[in-house]
Amino acid sequence: MHIARLIRIPCAGLIGAVAAVATLSSAGLAAGTYDINVVLPLTGSAAFVGQGQKDTLSALEDQINGTGGIGGQKLNFIFHDDQTQPQLAVQLTSQVLGSRPAVVMGSSLVAMCLAMAPLMANGPVQYCLSPGIHPKAASYVFSTSSSSTDQIAAVVRYYRMVGWTKIASLMTTDASGQDGDRSLAAVLQYPENKGKMQLVIQEHFNPSDVSVAAQMARIKGSGAQAIVAWTTGAPAATVFRGMAQEGVDLPVAPTSGNQTFAAMKQWQAFLPKHLILASALYPPHPPGVKLDPRVDSAQQAMYATLKKRGLKADNMVATSWDGGLIVASGLRKLGSGATAAQLRQYINGLTDFPGVDGIYDFKKYPQRGLGQESATVTAYDAKTVSWTWLSQPGGAPLGK
Repeated sequence: MHIARLIRIPCAGLIGAVAAVATLSSAGLAAGTYDINVVLPLTGSAAFVGQGQKDTLSALEDQINGTGGIGGQKLNFIFHDDQTQPQLAVQLTSQVLGSRPAVVMGSSLVAMCLAMAPLMANGPVQYCLSPGIHPKAASYVFSTSSSSTDQIAAVVRYYRMVGWTKIASLMTTDASGQDGDRSLAAVLQYPENKGKMQLVIQEHFNPSDVSVAAQMARIKGSGAQAIVAWTTGAPAATVFRGMAQEGVDLPVAPTSGNQTFAAMKQWQAFLPKHLILASALYPPHPPGVKLDPRVDSAQQAMYATLKKRGLKADNMVATSWDGGLIVASGLRKLGSGATAAQLRQYINGLTDFPGVDGIYDFKKYPQRGLGQESATVTAYDAKTVSWTWLSQPGGAPLGK
């Protein structure tokens, strides 16, 4: 991806969308509120991701305001729709920056976050709600949840330990797929995998493609025992349809961005029988999994808050709840007049912050706070509409 080129693309159809939020953005802090602008794909191919994160942050807003808000002011998330388009994410962010905020949250996918990031070189803080970007240490950009590399590491460890050592990859040609290619290549070089795990075939497709029949036919004949298809949203559905049409009955792991109840319901007619979902630690865990009691406490508080809005925890929680909690914690400590530099320093200094996905240590894991121990592997249980843990944190199968 060439970020500068994205910024220069003329797109008259987007100007109206940007103008529509100008009044909200330039209003700054409304009386009695502390406003945080959030750029999300509320429409377009990743709408289920953005809508889920919007619902989650709105629930978090309830929890924060129910416990004092931000220095006596009510926290108020203002949402802007980038329509799953990087160039619109850039234009919306540029508009928001006119009010000189300390922080901007979003967007939800790699492409939009990377397009926004150059605008944050000197602040404000950007809290990207995708685990698929890997910000430079000491920058103003932070990435949420366990990283895509750590999630793939958990999936590959699970595959290896259950005996699926020959794997196929099917990636999109966009930024998410490129990150998947790099992360998988790195994970296969880990000492535990080198010489034991074999990538027998690599396939790619364009995110706008409506069929992957040819790629699936080649995977079917490759001898692969499992698939890593690191893609989110509509392209993931294309993969699942292709598997059904070509009779490919193999375990398949897409990105954790698909770990949403909305997606599972929408795709229930063609979901693979062996759908492997990388996950952060937020889902209710079985007795055999022991987490830090403070993490358990944070999770219980979150479940209760979500329940009041009729929501259940899925990956949209994993990619937005803790990020919002960390930002709110910083603003509470620093005051509503905190600068971007002060907020960045606060986050960088956190070493023992309990969230729903683990204990955050930004000195050990710069710009993210979480490591491999905060990634696990789950499956979807359609009967109970819930996520079933398949592994311990880190990816080792339960019972091993």
